Amino acid sequence: MADGARAHTLASAVAAGHLPAIARLREDGAMRRVTTVFPSVTGPAYTPFLMGRFPGSVGLPGIRWFDRARAVTNAPHHSRSYVGHEMAKVDGDLDRGAYTLFELAPSSLGALSVITRGLAPAQRIGGSVPFGLRAAWTHFRGDVGGWLRIDERVADVFATRLARERPAFAFCALTGIDKTSHASGQPSPASLGAMQVVDRLIGRIRDDAERDGSWETTHLMIVSDHGHSPVTQHDDLAAVLRGWGHRVRAHPWVFGRGHDVAVMVSGNAMAHVYVDIRSRERTPWPALAPRWQSLADGLLERPSVDLLILPLGDASCEVRARRRGGARILRERGRWAYRPESGDPLGLGPLDGLSMDDAWDATIRSDYPDALVQALSLATSPRSGDLILSAARNYDFRARWEPIPHVSSHGALHKEHMLVPLVLGRAPSRAPRRTVDVMPSVLTALGRPIPEGLDGVSFV
Repeated sequence: MADGARAHTLASAVAAGHLPAIARLREDGAMRRVTTVFPSVTGPAYTPFLMGRFPGSVGLPGIRWFDRARAVTNAPHHSRSYVGHEMAKVDGDLDRGAYTLFELAPSSLGALSVITRGLAPAQRIGGSVPFGLRAAWTHFRGDVGGWLRIDERVADVFATRLARERPAFAFCALTGIDKTSHASGQPSPASLGAMQVVDRLIGRIRDDAERDGSWETTHLMIVSDHGHSPVTQHDDLAAVLRGWGHRVRAHPWVFGRGHDVAVMVSGNAMAHVYVDIRSRERTPWPALAPRWQSLADGLLERPSVDLLILPLGDASCEVRARRRGGARILRERGRWAYRPESGDPLGLGPLDGLSMDDAWDATIRSDYPDALVQALSLATSPRSGDLILSAARNYDFRARWEPIPHVSSHGALHKEHMLVPLVLGRAPSRAPRRTVDVMPSVLTALGRPIPEGLDGVSFV
C-alpha cells in the first residue's frame, strides 16, 4: 500500500524509468486508475482494500469525528482523532458485522496497518510500544527523512518475514509518499525517493518468490489510499466559526463546556461540521435549516469551500457549490440518481437509474470521479457531520497543529485526491473500478468465500 500516491504521479515515474520493479510487474499484469473513497484520507481509506467496504458504512467517517451518540468515546469530549494514541481505537470503532481480510484469510502478516482486527500481535510489524514511540517522535518532530528510514526498516522486516513464513495474505503499508508529499508536494524528489522504497520492496518480494518457486502462485498488488494536490492557503474552519460567535469543539483542544458546534477536519481537505451537539440524535438537514441555514450559507461563501454536502435522510443528500447551485443525489431501489435543482454543482447533467458501475462510468472523467456513490455513502453514515465540506483547490481547512507544514493535502472529492493507482502482477478478469474491489479479489485468489454486503466486486 503506497500511501498517498496519485495515479498520474506513479504512472509518470514508471514511464520515466524510475521504478523498474513496478514497471516489470505492470508488464506482466496491468496498471489501472481506480477511485478511492470519500474521505480520501489515511485510515478511513484503508477500509476498502482490507474490508471491501466504504468507510462511513463501517464507522470511520474521517480521521476525526464527533461521537454524537456517545457510544464509543469518553466523556466529556466525545470525539475521536486517529492522529496519535487513539489510532489504537480504530479496531474497536469498526462495525463488528464487517469482516477484515485478517479475519478471513487462513494466515496473515501485516505491517503498519491502521486496521489490525483479526491480526495476531506476533504477526503485526510496527505494532510494538518502542516502534510506536519512535513513530510518534518522528511525526511530532516533522521529521520527513525519519519517515523514509522507518519505511526502509519496515520494508526490510516485512520482506524477510514474508519469505520465511509465507502467510496466505500479507499487507504492508508504506507511508513515506504521503509524508514527503505533505512537506514538499507531489511530484517532488522526496516523494520519488519514497516511491523508490516501494519499488525496491516489490523487487525484493519478487526475487525471493522466484528463488523459492512460489512466484507462479503469488498475486502481488500495489494500491494507494488517496492522492495529493498543492495547498497554498489554510482556512482554519475552527477559527472561522469561533469568529462567528460559536463555541467550537475541535482537535487538539476538545475539552471544555458549552460547545454548540464541532469541527472535525481530515486530510486536511475535508471536514465534518456537527451542530446542536448536545443532542444525541442526528437530524436530517431540512429540520436543521431554520436555525443553521446562515451557517451553511456562510461556509459556502468562503473561497476555501468547493462543495457543501447536506444529509437529507437514509438515501439522499444535497450537494451545493458556490455559483454552481445545488443538486440532489439519491439511491432508489439500488439505483443512483443525480438531479440538478438550482444548478449542476458536479457538472454532470441529470442522471437517473444508474447501477454502481454506471455511476462510476458516468463520473470517472469528471472533476469528481465516483462522487455520486462516495458523497451519498458518507452523507448517510450515522457518524458523519450535519454539514460535510470538500475543499476547493489550493485550500485546506486546518492552519495550525501540523508538525509538517502542509504544501500538499488530500481528503476532498477532487480527481487529484480520488484517482489512485492499482498495479497488478496478473491481468484482471474484469476492469477494476474502485479500491473496494481489492478485498473480494484477494479472497477469490485465496479460494475463500466472499461475505455478503461488500461494496466491491472481485476482478480476479
